[in-house]
Amino acid sequence: MNISPWVTIAGQRRAFVVAAIAAFAALPVPCAAAADDYPSHPVKIVVPFAAGGPADIYARFIAQRLQQTLKQSFIVDDQPGAGSIIGTEYVAKSDPDGYTLLLMSNTQTVNESLFSKKPYALMRDFTAVAPINYSDLVLVVKPSLPVASVADLIKLAKSKPGVLNFASSGPGTPYHMAGELFKSMAGVDIQHIPYKGSSGARNDLLGGQVDMMFDAVPTMAGFVASGKVRALATTGKTRSKVLPDVPTVSEAGVPGYDAVIWLGLIAPAKTPPAVIAKLNAAITAIVSEPAVRDAWAKQGATPMTMSVAEFTQYLNDDIRKWARVVKISGAKVDE
Repeated sequence: MNISPWVTIAGQRRAFVVAAIAAFAALPVPCAAAADDYPSHPVKIVVPFAAGGPADIYARFIAQRLQQTLKQSFIVDDQPGAGSIIGTEYVAKSDPDGYTLLLMSNTQTVNESLFSKKPYALMRDFTAVAPINYSDLVLVVKPSLPVASVADLIKLAKSKPGVLNFASSGPGTPYHMAGELFKSMAGVDIQHIPYKGSSGARNDLLGGQVDMMFDAVPTMAGFVASGKVRALATTGKTRSKVLPDVPTVSEAGVPGYDAVIWLGLIAPAKTPPAVIAKLNAAITAIVSEPAVRDAWAKQGATPMTMSVAEFTQYLNDDIRKWARVVKISGAKVDE
């Protein structure tokens, strides 16, 4: 019986297709493979803030512990500038492979409403990884400022509108927004002086070039103890265990005031979910260790643990919270 060559070719094609499908089906699922192999080379954690501040310090701690847990180098890369936008944009445009991460704070959630023009959108261009911790801030003044309490400060500020000033690590940072919230709730006019990082602001406060600053408790507590600055109040809902003799701002005359700095990790959008889950599990395990919790408590920092979904919701809620504060306070930046 004669067989048409076209029938033979068609049969060969079918056999090839069936073989190809079988071979493809035998391949491992890409995301699973990515998670199993991850990380296979060094991971970069970009810190969009100046070296020496809480973000830099805790980024280096997390990097060291992730290196121990995941058996690969985690490198901290400080890229400060433009209220954290420079470093944040860098990560937004990085490959979504889990090898470039962003150490963020509530600066990024504030910036969503504070800056009308940004080269990225937080919840569009990033995916949540895990929170790290939060810390109260402390309102400190230079020793030569003639105030001993929040009430004294408010009285002095109202007698000299626009004369007093407060330093911050830049527009939109927790230090800036804590000051704007204080101004709004206390009804005072205090000039904002933004710096390119918390270290510059802190140094000028210590040198007496600026009047006051809201700074993280872990960073400023030592200067309070040495008398280089005077602490008027902390910014949490309850007193800081590190500075138990210092009242909260709410206690001291501005009822309902509450502002903290929190830190977390995010990654470029479309990073494989399995890689995100692996990082979330590793970070959650690290910050849940009793020794870590105890050490951070002495510094004034409290660990935060959330699933990826919970942290995503937290970010959305924080964006809405600070949008209201930006609107009420009238905070503005020069873009």
